[in-house]
Amino acid sequence: MAVLKQDNYHDEQNRQNILKLRAVLETLPGFCKTFFRGIEEYTSTRTRLAYGYDIRMFFEFLHDQNPTLAKMEITDYPLSVLDQVTRTDIQEYLEYISLYQKDGRDITNDERGKARKLASLRSFYNYFFESEMIEKNPAALVPLPKLHEKEIIRLEPNEVAILLDQVEDGTKLTKKELEYHKKTKVRDVALLTLLLGTGIRVSECVGLDISDINFDVNGIKIRRKGGYEAVIYFGQEVETALLDYLEERKRIIPADGHENALFLSLQNRRIAVRSVENLVKKYASRVTTLKKITPHKLRSTYGTSLYQETGDIYLVADVLGHKDVNTTRKHYAAQEDARRRQAANAVHLREKPRE
Repeated sequence: MAVLKQDNYHDEQNRQNILKLRAVLETLPGFCKTFFRGIEEYTSTRTRLAYGYDIRMFFEFLHDQNPTLAKMEITDYPLSVLDQVTRTDIQEYLEYISLYQKDGRDITNDERGKARKLASLRSFYNYFFESEMIEKNPAALVPLPKLHEKEIIRLEPNEVAILLDQVEDGTKLTKKELEYHKKTKVRDVALLTLLLGTGIRVSECVGLDISDINFDVNGIKIRRKGGYEAVIYFGQEVETALLDYLEERKRIIPADGHENALFLSLQNRRIAVRSVENLVKKYASRVTTLKKITPHKLRSTYGTSLYQETGDIYLVADVLGHKDVNTTRKHYAAQEDARRRQAANAVHLREKPRE
């Protein structure tokens, strides 16, 4: 049996997701495996794992709240249990996940969390209903929660400059943080400059290998959500930061299996998504306390700047990797409206009389 190389980030992530999903399936009714086999061709391992967690939560709810089902192990539930579930049961499930306790902790789901879990349940029910394996589809009768538009949180141009200055000089860091900063400054400058200068996702960033960079065209090859590859181009500031880091990277001896990784941790292993999230939080908290800045907010910052500079929503969608331009338009609707308002005074019908 072939063994996947540890330094192939995307293959390793898929491998981990497959193993996690197998563990989840061991806690679910046997008929669930049919569903996951059925959707395998057109879904990613990450999507299937998310479905697995959501569906397990639903069955745990039924087991805890339904006296009849409580007498059975979840793994012993027959397929016919799906026909016993009513629309009211699903509505009560959505109410329950608004706030529930697990392992002594309060867990909440806002409208977006509930919408995602209902969407997972709809896909689950639709599969068995359209396959004529069940008679009813109560999940289709429950409307998705109304989603209120969220304001785009992003950095202003002056805040971007202050953030990068802070990454370079670390003046506001604690003494302990400064010790790490001496070792990671060049890497951190390159990493944040890349995120701010290309708008790539944090998962795409940590998955980069050295061979994915082509300085002849100033482009990086990334693996998008869904598994397809794309080339994203970068400007001179990103080029300079990457070249500085690569000079330092040559002097680092990577851990076994991580030789190809572009960005390394202090343990000389491929840097993790959580580590990038933490370093963005660390630096951004010194710039602004009013905004919760994450790697995704840096992506929003890039998308907003690109749209303001070009006014081309299709270009923004393409560069950000949105499959549907309406997703992009929804996020940048406020900027579109502002541009339309400019049109009110852009055209003069008659010359003003001279005084």
